Amino acid sequence: MNAPNKSGWKPVAPVSDAGAFGGPPTSTGNRALMLEEPLIFDIGTAGTTGVDLPQADPAEPNRLGAFARKAPINLPGLSEPETVRHYTRLSRQNYAIDLGLFPLGSCTMKHNPRLNEKVARMPGFADLHPLAPATTTQGALAVIYELAEWLKTLTGMPAVAMSPKAGAHGELCGVLAIRAALTARGDARRVILCPESAHGTNPATAAFAGYEVEDIPANADGRVDFEALKARLGPDVAAVMITNPNTCGLFERDFKRIADAVHEAGALVYCDGANFNAIVGRVRPGDLGVDAMHINLHKTFSTPHGGGGPGSGPVVFSEALAPFAPLPFVEKLADGTFHLVEEETAGEHHAQSFGRMTAFHGQMGMFTRALTYILSHGADGLRQVAEDAVLNANYVLRSLEDVLDAPFADAGPCMHEALFSDSGFGGGLSTLDLAKGLIDEGFHPMTVYFPLVVHGAMLVEPTETESKASLDQFIAALRSVAERARAGDESLKQAPYYAPRRRLDETAAARKPVLAWNDPNLT
Repeated sequence: MNAPNKSGWKPVAPVSDAGAFGGPPTSTGNRALMLEEPLIFDIGTAGTTGVDLPQADPAEPNRLGAFARKAPINLPGLSEPETVRHYTRLSRQNYAIDLGLFPLGSCTMKHNPRLNEKVARMPGFADLHPLAPATTTQGALAVIYELAEWLKTLTGMPAVAMSPKAGAHGELCGVLAIRAALTARGDARRVILCPESAHGTNPATAAFAGYEVEDIPANADGRVDFEALKARLGPDVAAVMITNPNTCGLFERDFKRIADAVHEAGALVYCDGANFNAIVGRVRPGDLGVDAMHINLHKTFSTPHGGGGPGSGPVVFSEALAPFAPLPFVEKLADGTFHLVEEETAGEHHAQSFGRMTAFHGQMGMFTRALTYILSHGADGLRQVAEDAVLNANYVLRSLEDVLDAPFADAGPCMHEALFSDSGFGGGLSTLDLAKGLIDEGFHPMTVYFPLVVHGAMLVEPTETESKASLDQFIAALRSVAERARAGDESLKQAPYYAPRRRLDETAAARKPVLAWNDPNLT
C-alpha cells in the first residue's frame, strides 16, 4: 500500500474486491484513464502559486487596517497545470446533460441550446448593472417586456410578474397575491387545500405564507378526487394549489370543474406550472380557470437549471389577482420606450400591490435564454415541444411496462413523465438498488421515491430534446437492470461497481455531513 501523504490521505481504489474489473485493484486507485483525485488541500502546498506576484513593499502603508490577516490561512497552492488537471479530473467524475440523457422526473433536465448561451453573453446583457439608468437599458427592458407578452399569450392570462427568482419563489408570489386579494375584500380565510398529486413545495409554500394546509386524496387514476375536494370547500378555504400536469405525470381532466367549484365557494385557484412544458402551445391555463400560476423557465424554456446565477419563476395572474401583483414591472410607453413601474409610479390601478418580491427586477441571463428559445421555435415549434415531450414519455412508459410496474398505465396516456414502481422486485431489492445499478450502465438515475402516492416510485422524464436512438439506449439499459431486479439479483444491493465511488451511507451523509476540510496535522 502507498504511504499517506502530508495530510494523511492515501489513494483508495474505487472497489475493494479484487477482480471486479477483470483484474486486481491498482496501488494508485486509478482505473485506466479514470484517475483517482484527492482533495485540493491534499495536493496543494501553502505558499505555492501558479503566478508570479510582486513582493509588497514593507514601507507602503497597510490599506487593510483592522482587516489585515493576522495568521497564515494555509490555502493550497498549485501550479497552473496542476490546477487545470485537478478540476478536469473532478469534472470527469460527474454526469451532465452533455454526456447523456438525464431522466430525472419532476426536474426537466433538458438540453440548453448553445444559441441561448451565445445571446446571454452579448454585451449589454451579460454586463448589465441592476442600477443602470433606464435610458441605458432599453434593450434589456424590451427583452423583459417581450418575454412577458409571450408568457401572457401562451397562458391566456392578462398579467405577469417577472421578478420571482425560482419556482418556489413564484409560488410564494402567487399565494401572497391571493392573500392580498382576500384581505382587500375583508375575507379572513385560513386554509389552503393541496391535493396529494401536487408538488411538495405547494404545501410548504402555503404553510410559509401562514396558512393551514389540508390535503385532498387522489383517486385510483392518480388524479384529484373531485368529490372529496368539493366536499371540503367552505368559507374557511382561501385557495386550492394544484399541479397540472400532476406529479404522477397525468393531466388533471377535471381541472375546469375543480376551478368552477373553487370559485363558487369564494376561493381562488393556484396552479403549479412546473410541468407547463407538457402542455405549452396546447392548453392555456387561463381557459381552465387558473388565478395564478408560476412558470419555471428552466423546465419549459430551456434556461439552465441552476449553476448560472439566480433562476427565474415568472407568475401569471387572472383579472381577479392582477391588481395585487408585485412591483415592479416593465411598461411600454406610447413613444415606444420602456420603463420600470415602481411603487411611486404605479398609479391607482396597482395601488393594491402586495409589494416587492426581490430587490432587483431582472434575471437577464434567464430572460435572454428563454426569449431566444421562444423566438427560435415560434408558436408552432412550442406546440411541438409539448407534443414531443409527451410522445417520448409515452414511448418510455409503453416500452418498459412489461418489466416495470406502471401503476397508472391503465389511466390513459401519460403526459411528460412515465411513472413506475418497484412492485415485483425479488430478493428484497428496492427502487434504490435499481437506481444504483443504472449508474453502472452509464446513466444518471431517474427521480426515486417521488411522488409519495406510489410506493417505491421511479419517475422518468425524457423531455422533448432526446432522439429515439438515445431513448432506445436508455430503455435497453433500464430494461436490463429491471430484469435483474425482478429475478432477485442480489449483486444489485452492492451497486454501483463502476462509479468513482461505491455505494455510500446516504443516511449518515444527510445527518452528519462533512462540509469543511480540517487539516489532520492541526487536530
